[in-house]
Amino acid sequence: MSPIAPSVENAELAAFVAIVDAGSFTQAAREMRTARATLGRRLARLEERLGVRLLLRTTRSVTLTEIGESFYAQARRALEAVARAEAVAREESGELSGSLRVTMPPFDDPALDELILGFAERHPAVRMQVHLGTRRVDFLRDGYDVALRAGVASDPGLISRRLFRNRLIAVAAPSYLARAGTPSSVADLADHSCLSGFERGELPSRVWHARARQVPVDGSFFTNHMPLLYQAALRGIGIAQVPDVLASEALEDGRLVHVLPDELTIESSLCVVYPERKLLPRQVRAFIDALLAWTPAFPTST
Repeated sequence: MSPIAPSVENAELAAFVAIVDAGSFTQAAREMRTARATLGRRLARLEERLGVRLLLRTTRSVTLTEIGESFYAQARRALEAVARAEAVAREESGELSGSLRVTMPPFDDPALDELILGFAERHPAVRMQVHLGTRRVDFLRDGYDVALRAGVASDPGLISRRLFRNRLIAVAAPSYLARAGTPSSVADLADHSCLSGFERGELPSRVWHARARQVPVDGSFFTNHMPLLYQAALRGIGIAQVPDVLASEALEDGRLVHVLPDELTIESSLCVVYPERKLLPRQVRAFIDALLAWTPAFPTST
């Protein structure tokens, strides 16, 4: 009879998953608040117990092996199951615990910062990760619990709840319009510098949404940070589509001009998106409820 292999420890699984999620030993050690060498030893013990190589290491990054990819998905589920079991054990005390992974676009709102930090303060047993970016994540593959997204998600298996709505409008500085001319139709945008964000978080957007159609555009400045896009318009770098509430003061005092209001004014919204499950972990449900009760620091469009 062959000897029984020693069982895998939760600490080893947690180290492995953290390294994969972070993309490096150094970042994982920082997020777990432990020594890099400690994570390395835990991963080495895990691979020794299993008798397989899970990760390919370089000086700057780590890559999953084929076996590692399969094991990662199972390891994450196992850790989530343990977290759920711990949550059940704490149910009577009312204490929230477990992991909470959130992804959201760069968003400049003090009230949202306060909501996130306040939640972390009230629930110290919740291990919270907040990632900023505009990439559309795969909830299952990337291991996220909650996402904030512009627009309503239509993906199967996801629930989308609107937090607030506003309008996007096109604006430009008088100095830019004096230099480049004022467009009289969306077709004229082909001759202008249109300041834009990124499609799916990676590629510069070459399309603007008009009332009736999509309009091809191009420009010299791209950013996924809306306040920076707004400042670029104020500086006369080009025409930008920004929330009306962000541009209202500059429009009133003449620092910005509303461009093609009948064509380039569109409805927008920010939604909280999460996977459809029979039973959401308590910490995830509590965070979603907090978001739904959140009021942005700036006024929104009705």
